[in-house]
Order: sequence, then structure tokens, then C-alpha cells
Amino acid sequence: MSIQSPRHQENQLFQGLAICLFGSLHNTCSCSAMLFIVDLLLMLIDLTYSILCAVLQTFLRPRQKCIDGELCLITGAGGALGRLFALEFAKEGSHLVLWDCNTAANERTAALARQLGVRVHAYTVDLSKRQSIYETADRVRAEVGDVSVLVNNAGVVAGRRLLDCPDELLERTLLVNCHALFWMTKAFLPRMKAKNHGHIVTIASALGLFSTACVEDYCASKFGAVGFHESLTHELLAEKVDGIKTTLVCPYIVDTGMFEGCQIRKELRGLIPPLDPLYTVQQSMKAILADQQMICIPRLMYIPFLTRALLPWEANVATYRFMGGDKCMLPFIKNVELKTSNGHIKA
Repeated sequence: MSIQSPRHQENQLFQGLAICLFGSLHNTCSCSAMLFIVDLLLMLIDLTYSILCAVLQTFLRPRQKCIDGELCLITGAGGALGRLFALEFAKEGSHLVLWDCNTAANERTAALARQLGVRVHAYTVDLSKRQSIYETADRVRAEVGDVSVLVNNAGVVAGRRLLDCPDELLERTLLVNCHALFWMTKAFLPRMKAKNHGHIVTIASALGLFSTACVEDYCASKFGAVGFHESLTHELLAEKVDGIKTTLVCPYIVDTGMFEGCQIRKELRGLIPPLDPLYTVQQSMKAILADQQMICIPRLMYIPFLTRALLPWEANVATYRFMGGDKCMLPFIKNVELKTSNGHIKA
């Protein structure tokens, strides 16, 4: 019988450990590979199912949920779209909390909504000020109750070229259109999560999906709104908060006077005219009541959204120039300059 040296015994021990270690790693890798393949197959099934559902919803009317008795808060309720949203939600039986910086316009909306037999509470709020949002949110919870549907509708635009625009106006656009979404959500989402019930609606813009010249403040704020909304939606899904729904609304220019004068190439204006406000709100309501995650109005707006990502930059520029998109905001800016010089708009 041969006697093995301590060195040889040590080598055998290391070889045994190595075999055990690599065997475990091999088994682990095999399990990981299997899990990856299973996850890939499940993802492909979910992908196919989602596409089929989206196609079917194009042809079939999706089932709409009941929001009778819900408490709905709408920002910018004194404006054209905000007023129409208030009336549509009131028709569905929702009680309303209306926020706007214009007290008189907000009260007019409240009076119209009350005629439809729902409870309405109007508050004057400056959405460019975080403290104003938080303080008013505390009042709403104390005086009215927990908001279950939040419609972030308020929006502003400076209407000036970047280098001609006062910093305060640029800042205000970002505060109202984007930053306020953070404060509104932080104010009302916790109670929604506690009840696992709610719906958050972000009224963004087609200019939050693709941009155009001379409205840097508006595009930046709406791109921010889209990014915020999508990230929030992913967070709720990751936390498996299935009782809170989200809807992102991205309309083309709506004929409310906000972008008065804006126009694309005249030969194409009949194909893509400014949207009727009532049509825009009714299409948005269909998406909200169907728990649809996103809607572009009209559907034609999905095309530039996709081509922006798929085509080379130069191709997108050529398309914009053909449509007159590179100059479409210039008449609007001239209108703003004229109104400012006449004193109709504060400088």
C-alpha cells in the first residue's frame, strides 16, 4: 500500500471541492437557463395576447367601468377642456373637486356641473406652487374626502421663442405642466394605495411624444409628463398594485385657443385639423372608462411617434419640413406677441 504525501492529499481535496463547486454552478446555470426560457415564452405569450386585445378593441367596444359615486379631482377645471371633463364625469355620476387658479372660471364650471345633480367643490389653487397644492390637498381630504380619480389636466405655454422668453414664463410652464404632477401624485396616491383603488389620468400632448420648433418649454414639460406617467405606471405594476389604473392622453392640438394661429401646411390642414374639444374629451373618457393605459388623439398621431424612433434624424426633419411642422408655431408666437403688446397678455 502506497502512502500519499500531504501535498498529494491536499491536491485531491481541492480537486474534490472544485468538482462539487463546478457541478453546482452547472446545475445552477441549467436552472437559470430554463427559467430564462420559460420567462421568454411567457413574455411572448403576453406580447401576443396584448397585441390581439389591442386589435380587438379597435373593432369592438371595450367594457367600460362604472364611476358613479367616485370622487374625481380635475385640475385646470376653469378652462375649456377642464370644464368639459367636469361635465362628462358628472354625467357618469362622479362627484367633483375642481381646481383652477381662475376663481370665476372655476365657479362657472362648478355651477354647470351642479345642474347635473352631483356634489361639486371648487378650490382656487396655484399649481406652480408646491405649498399651495399640498395645503389645498389637505383641505380636500378634511372637507370632502379621499380622491379616487385624479385628472391632471392643467397646462400652460409661454408662446415665446426661447431666447426672447422671460425665465419666469419658462419656469411656470415646467412647474404647472410637469412638476405639479409630482406634487399632485404625492398628495393623493397614498390614500389610493391604502384602499388599492383609484385612477390617475395625465393629459399630456402629442408634443410629449415628438417635438416641433419654437415651443421648447411646452415640449420639455410634456415630454416630462409622459416620462413621469410611464414611470409611475411601471412602479405600480412592479408593486402589484392592481387596483390603481393609469391613463395617458396625448392629443394633437386642440381648438381651445391655447395655440391660436398654429397651422401646418395648408394642403394638409384638412387631413389633420385642430381637434374639437368635446371630441377630444369624449375620446379620452372612453379610454379612461376602459382602463386604457394610453391614447393618442387622433390615432394618426401614433405614426410620427413611431417614425421618430425608427427613422434617421434627417428623415424626420424632411418629414417635418414637408408638413410645415418646422414653422407651424410661428403664427401662434406672433399672435402672442400681438396680444402682449396690446396688453391682453401680461409680459
